[in-house]
Amino acid sequence: MAAPQASTPVVARCHCGAVTLTLGAPPTQITHCNCSLCRSYGVLWAYYAKADVQIDAGTPTQSYAWNGKNVDFHRCANCGCITHWWPRKDSRDRVGINARLLDPGLIEAATLVRKDVAGTGLFH
Repeated sequence: MAAPQASTPVVARCHCGAVTLTLGAPPTQITHCNCSLCRSYGVLWAYYAKADVQIDAGTPTQSYAWNGKNVDFHRCANCGCITHWWPRKDSRDRVGINARLLDPGLIEAATLVRKDVAGTGLFH
């Protein structure tokens, strides 16, 4: 399945549709992180500049900051889906979008990168 053109809006939605993330372009790379939190959430991440993400939340999100408290992990307060993470420092421009909320064809079209944050040696 071919990825849509960059001018086509790319939308990620939580299960109930209350949180919508509109992205500037389809992801070209998706990260599978095996840290304890990402593994528990079951997420894949697509990274974007803040300016390339529009978040519309009909229901407020709830957030959680883990360990160094560098980012806030957001979830829909209605259905509980992890939607994205947002950096706490304004100087950081990168945000993470839960790629599992995208059309599966977009995930398949992107390059998968495995990040061995857990230090298991399973991802080379």
